[in-house]
Amino acid sequence: MRIFVTGATGFIGSAIVPELINGGHQALGLTRSEAGARSLTDAGAQVHRGDLNDLESLRKGAAMSDGVIHTAFIHDFSKFQENCEIDRRAIEALGSALAGSNRPLIVTTGTAGLGAPGQLATEDMDVPPNFPYPRVSEQAALSLKDVKASIVRLPQVHDPVKQGLVTYLIALAREKGVSAYVGDGRNRWSAAHVADVARLYRLVLEKNEAGAKYHAVGEEGVSMRDIAEAIGRGLKVPVKSVSPEEAQSHFGWLAMFATHDLQGSSAITRKKLGWNPTGPGLIADLEQMRYHEKESDVASAAPATAAR
Repeated sequence: MRIFVTGATGFIGSAIVPELINGGHQALGLTRSEAGARSLTDAGAQVHRGDLNDLESLRKGAAMSDGVIHTAFIHDFSKFQENCEIDRRAIEALGSALAGSNRPLIVTTGTAGLGAPGQLATEDMDVPPNFPYPRVSEQAALSLKDVKASIVRLPQVHDPVKQGLVTYLIALAREKGVSAYVGDGRNRWSAAHVADVARLYRLVLEKNEAGAKYHAVGEEGVSMRDIAEAIGRGLKVPVKSVSPEEAQSHFGWLAMFATHDLQGSSAITRKKLGWNPTGPGLIADLEQMRYHEKESDVASAAPATAAR
């Protein structure tokens, strides 16, 4: 199949592209830059120019493909609501080009906020009416008419260079000279290695089940204290607990995540797809991270933004 991949040059998309090609598919990657076009060509993919705000480019990319994997999202949490609205419009544009066909649309979202505190988020859970985050990717995709949409929910996706929200915790610890967790640090975040996640997207594509929800979870939960201690060892900075009352002043926008359980299960996904994660765990990748080399210095980027 020829698959249109948004976010094709981002952290997860750049792992999905070779996974698709090695699996016998063709990849058509969305990019807005010359550097992105070169990286896609080098990876063996075809190039499609455009971005999330160019809805016509999205429709054209989807129209010329046998399916779509949508991983692009603007990770600027200072404009989270606005970027969620951009994502909704992008999903609707992609869906409009696929409506009435059997071509799949795979949309990316997260496991965060699905379960009650201390409860594992499972695939059969729906986004609750009181969902604490404004991201509406899943709701937008599953509400599309005559579109074969399915969902991949992500935890903290990692390798030794990037680790989802943990990347921002590292930048914050570097900036403040201390690696912190809230309270006793027992709240846990689920995680998965990026290579395992890329393989899951390919399996979801090939299974092609409308309305299905999958969890790309390799580890159900890694404690925030263990994460903070690994960051402290890597940066050689002290590790400390902050009270829930101090969380906002210390973590800023990250406090909405740092105080919560973001646990998730992938038992249903593994059974349905035969997906068995084999990559290193989150702590193992944090131990391998080159904290003091410029190419992996995430603090050089604006702390509220990132590209996936």
